[in-house]
Amino acid sequence: MSMSLADARYFLNRMVGLFRRSLASLRTRGWRATWQRIRVHAQALPAPRRDPLYLPDALPFAPFAVPFSARPTVSIIIPVYNHAGHTLACLRALAAHPPQTACEILVVDDGSSDETRAWMPQIDGLRYEVRAANGGFIAACNDGVARSHGRYVVLLNNDTVPQPGWLEALLDTFTTVPEAGLVGAQLLYPDGRLQESGGVIFQDGSGWSYGRFESAEDPRYTSLRDADYVSGAALMLPRALWDALGGFDERYKPAYYEDTDLAFAVRAAGHRVLVQPASRVVHDEGTSNGTDTGSGIKAYQVRNRTVFADKWADALRAQLPVGSVPSPALLHRHQRQVLILDEAVPQPDRDSGSLRQFNLIRMLIAEGVHVVFVPTRREHAGVATEALQALGVEVWYAPYLTGVAPWLREHGKRFQVAMMVRHHVAHECLPLLRSFAPQARTVFDTVDLHYLRERRGAEVAGDAGLLRSAERTRARELEVMARTDITVLVSAAEREQLRTDAPDVDVALISNLHEVAGAGLGWAQRHDLVFVGGFRHPPNLDAMQWFIGEVFGRIRAQLPQVRFHCIGADVPDSLRALAAGQPGVEVHGFVPVVTPYMDTIRIAVAPLRFGAGVKGKVNLSMAHGQPVVATTCGVEGMHLHDGEDVLVADEAEAFAAAVVRLYQDQALWERLSAAGLRNVADHFSLDTARDTVRRVFLD
Repeated sequence: MSMSLADARYFLNRMVGLFRRSLASLRTRGWRATWQRIRVHAQALPAPRRDPLYLPDALPFAPFAVPFSARPTVSIIIPVYNHAGHTLACLRALAAHPPQTACEILVVDDGSSDETRAWMPQIDGLRYEVRAANGGFIAACNDGVARSHGRYVVLLNNDTVPQPGWLEALLDTFTTVPEAGLVGAQLLYPDGRLQESGGVIFQDGSGWSYGRFESAEDPRYTSLRDADYVSGAALMLPRALWDALGGFDERYKPAYYEDTDLAFAVRAAGHRVLVQPASRVVHDEGTSNGTDTGSGIKAYQVRNRTVFADKWADALRAQLPVGSVPSPALLHRHQRQVLILDEAVPQPDRDSGSLRQFNLIRMLIAEGVHVVFVPTRREHAGVATEALQALGVEVWYAPYLTGVAPWLREHGKRFQVAMMVRHHVAHECLPLLRSFAPQARTVFDTVDLHYLRERRGAEVAGDAGLLRSAERTRARELEVMARTDITVLVSAAEREQLRTDAPDVDVALISNLHEVAGAGLGWAQRHDLVFVGGFRHPPNLDAMQWFIGEVFGRIRAQLPQVRFHCIGADVPDSLRALAAGQPGVEVHGFVPVVTPYMDTIRIAVAPLRFGAGVKGKVNLSMAHGQPVVATTCGVEGMHLHDGEDVLVADEAEAFAAAVVRLYQDQALWERLSAAGLRNVADHFSLDTARDTVRRVFLD
């Protein structure tokens, strides 16, 4: 397929799909919400913007203070030899944006003859350590670490300006990645261009600063990633590991290749070497020793490359050959690479489908998979995108993602598996995958059976037009299933449906994925009722219109003090107006952290009258020991039984009676609370899904 034909076909499929979904949205959401959805797809995307770099003003010296702790978690070692102005700028940055972590800062003076000796003693909180004689960078670093007291060591060049949050980003990596042994910062030039986002070492021992002179926001350089080495200009490792390895190898004295050697030693000891782009450090490269490798200290870079290559000859055989141009495909060549295509990145604080997808990605990463996420809307979604990058996911977005077709043309060959999320995304992208990634196993994640949800909604509404639309969705969804290798479903009920509708489709069941949080507060300490669900999802809007309009008043008549908390993004004005006329209803809208409502409110309700899939709101409550009253639709496919681990009712009077009964009966509440926790652990935990995830993505 030619480039123009691939682009045109993708664009046509996308526009036709958007038109069809817009017609359905007009019927279910109204023109305002539909127009907003169209605008989101059509609007120009601004380039993502990081915070501007902090660069301290070059003011005359005056005394100031830097952070200091007598019991530091981190020791920041800054070796210096003259260049007092650079040292001053580095320390001023640390003072202006002090790390939240308990730390000590050591300036290790290796024989300076400039203002360093006069200025440093006047900086309060600074440990100014003067060496007896000049020994070079390696000796100064080793000496400085020996004098430090922190559990973690940071080596920081004096010609750097650490940006706000840099230290916490390095330190947090050791918590999120237990295998981490050495973590380096992303280095930037003062003009904001990228200097290095981790380094690459070739088979002859020569190096490549990955990303040099590129944009620091380019998706190739913005995710947590294993690196061959990280620069000694800004790196962190546990003090115990530093001691076990003997610090910098002094055969490289006075300087150069010591940081590369350390990285190889860390890896040989069974730990990972990572670059953390969330830790940004401006580096005025070459201040200390210049950039000319033909003379001066810099000449040792050439000599030490030979020393390094001799020492690590066996390890170097596995490195990229000289002449290679490092790329994501090559840097992750030893990993299984999985592509995920969806309209947007998951936002796990907003909907259960996103939480499931986020946890699935976590599981794949834990299996050693390199995950690449391409949102077809090409949006950088702020913190949601950054959350994936923090896991190590390579996330693409505009302007670096110019289109799905050209991107797949360049990158498609590197994937073993490509997963498309939702039937309209699969319909748009399948032809491109067949052309540009023919080797990849194709996986279709339904999220839920859209046609089943739409059919049930049409039946509740009594709308023949919606019913015809649901049948058209059914045809498209089943067509996608027939053309993909594996279809992923979320509920056993949907699997049974497909045994009738599409018996030849290869189906895998990966349901909602939750971690069991625990029981929270007991019955006596809990009060009120809660519902959680986003209101762009028509079943949730219908559920709240029914519950607030027909059910809650009956509950309130018997429990006059009870309040109902309605939580979820994109609340329409019509629902707010309905709630305003019902005493005791509180519409909160989007709540970033819902955990307090799960742990302190007595009962969750799931009054869904139509829908499909598995209801994440039910899982979420049960994972926190919060019992649920739901409709039959609300508990479909969830291995729940009325009276044993949930209460089920479908009529307004019966639903209200079930809520009142559970609210007043402590023994019943405690029994359902414990049963709900078991249900999540047995059917919806990450461990439960692990074998299926391996079959779909790894076999």
